[in-house]
Amino acid sequence: MLAAAAVLVALFLYNVDIGRVAREILHAQPAWLALAVATMLVNLTIRTIRWQYLLAPLGRVSFGAAFRATAVGYAATTIFPARAGEVIRPYFLARSEASTSGMSATGAFATIILERMLDVIAVVALLASFVFVFGRDLTAANPVAFTAVKWTGATVGAVTLAGLIVAFVLAGDPARLAQAMTRLEQVMPSSLAGLIARIAEKFATGLGAVRRPGRLLGALAWSIPLWLSIACGIWSVAEAFRLTIPFTGSFLLVALLVLGVAVPTPGAVGGFHEAFRLGATTFYGVPDARAVGAAIVLHVISIGPSLALGLYFAAQAGLNFSRMKELAEVQEVQEVQEVRDVRKAEGVRAGDAA
Repeated sequence: MLAAAAVLVALFLYNVDIGRVAREILHAQPAWLALAVATMLVNLTIRTIRWQYLLAPLGRVSFGAAFRATAVGYAATTIFPARAGEVIRPYFLARSEASTSGMSATGAFATIILERMLDVIAVVALLASFVFVFGRDLTAANPVAFTAVKWTGATVGAVTLAGLIVAFVLAGDPARLAQAMTRLEQVMPSSLAGLIARIAEKFATGLGAVRRPGRLLGALAWSIPLWLSIACGIWSVAEAFRLTIPFTGSFLLVALLVLGVAVPTPGAVGGFHEAFRLGATTFYGVPDARAVGAAIVLHVISIGPSLALGLYFAAQAGLNFSRMKELAEVQEVQEVQEVRDVRKAEGVRAGDAA
């Protein structure tokens, strides 16, 4: 992942006048940058509220607990590769809420998958509004790139809807899913099959919001202002650097940045920057050095608030850097450790029998 980040950064900075980039950053307008920072705090708050909606089938979770876990998760994603925060966030929440609601890390992880689906739906909706309404005049400027963006968005949207259908089916009867998993006893030790069944049931329970249209629509309703807030932050940075990008143009940049951060580098370094630069220069003719400077500042603003808050909340909970690193490296939650324990016990019993 570090190699991928290095390659993307090299591509991003290739043939760029670093001195001019520095001057562009120094001349950015502070008021617009302050607005961008505020939007990042707003979207962190909205993410928390939306997560509470999705967590409801698992138990009541306070806003404070969900906010802290969200900040810690995004901080971990910034520091470690492969979006490690997606694992650490439900683990952190489950640990803090276990005594009050019996929260399962596996169930909480399932809600994060739902979050990503809702995010994609919201981003595709913004992209569609840009392609078919606000940005039609850009078709002539770069028809090949515009067509590529349009079909990529349509494909991703279709795949996401298919994923929601699968989640709907899995969430239909968690107990029945668990019962079906116990049939694995025919090919593996019964205790291990039982554990897999329990994990599957918890995961399906975490998808419970899919079976509740009102709750799912509520979470989706929060996704629209969430991504409008993110778009506002992007536009604010564009204004700070005097880029010729309208507010609706940020809808296109949002979609490109989502593709950029899909590369699992620490903090989306490289992918984020290159996606913004390509969008600004290809579709809006922004000078390269100015686009590079804006991308660097936007990235810092995007990760800064959640990183600072996340590290603070992690330290409060006694989750130090080394422990976060350990969780990031193994990419597993408590249930997976239970699987290892069962396998070890089965091996001991087999040895005794021999």
